[in-house]
Amino acid sequence: MAGRDLTVGVLALQGDVREHLAALTASGVTAAAVRRPEELAAVDGLVVPGGESTTMSKLAVLFGLMEPLRARVGAGLPVYGTCAGMILLAEKILDPRSGQETVGGIDMIVRRNAFGRQNESFEAAVEVAGVDGGPVDGVFIRAPWVESVGARAEVLAEHGGHVVAVRQGNALATSFHPELTGDHRVHRLFTEMVRSVA
Repeated sequence: MAGRDLTVGVLALQGDVREHLAALTASGVTAAAVRRPEELAAVDGLVVPGGESTTMSKLAVLFGLMEPLRARVGAGLPVYGTCAGMILLAEKILDPRSGQETVGGIDMIVRRNAFGRQNESFEAAVEVAGVDGGPVDGVFIRAPWVESVGARAEVLAEHGGHVVAVRQGNALATSFHPELTGDHRVHRLFTEMVRSVA
């Protein structure tokens, strides 16, 4: 319905939740923290933030969110994962920790911490397909990369010969953290994805 006020949630179990809430608000939608299944049921789209992917996976199970997440993403809920969020949206992790689960949604295989440890974090200009106005400033913090994508997934960006942004239908994922830069163009791309199905 055109003009309807959209609510986009941020999975608020761990990670850089506040920065995503601010970026979404700046992108013209109502932003809301999501910690419980009933909060998930009320949103038009969802951001899965960076953080520690194993911890987020275990907390999602503990809070009763893993199965509702899989169901909603599988049913077409627009979802955007950054860094650890990318790992959670992958169909397969190359080197999972014990007990680590994924939500799925993107036909890709990811490698955790592929760009190095915390002290090897860096920023780089990244050209992202579908984002106008030149490259975005990508902040890579213990970032994963995509080892391979299936036929259903579209590569949106690469850095250093590795895939760092992918889209499949209503699901978007980046290795980097655009919410930390003040440049909200990737969030605007996502909110347009949400609007297109709301």
